[in-house]
Amino acid sequence: MITPARGYCLIEPLEAEDVSSGGVYLPERAKDMPQKGKILALGEQRYISNEHGAIVEYNPKDKQPDFKIGDTIIHKKFVDNRIKEDGKEYLFVKFEDILGTYE
Repeated sequence: MITPARGYCLIEPLEAEDVSSGGVYLPERAKDMPQKGKILALGEQRYISNEHGAIVEYNPKDKQPDFKIGDTIIHKKFVDNRIKEDGKEYLFVKFEDILGTYE
């Protein structure tokens, strides 16, 4: 299994739509990169700097991400940290690039 670096999630992209909102079937090259995905793994919280410039770590009790492994999320459109592993495509997405979760 791939372990994401600090501040990143490993995402399995969900399939892009085959049909446009107007009902037109889209060829593979015309599809948008999907913005939905399933979280497979989470890296650790990132370090931040305080008002004095010292590097400190987020307090896990105060700054837990709003998502967890297994959640279906939506992320910013232009995330392009793709890798292929065993014939599957995955994305590395920064915590701050995740816009929300689906229920």
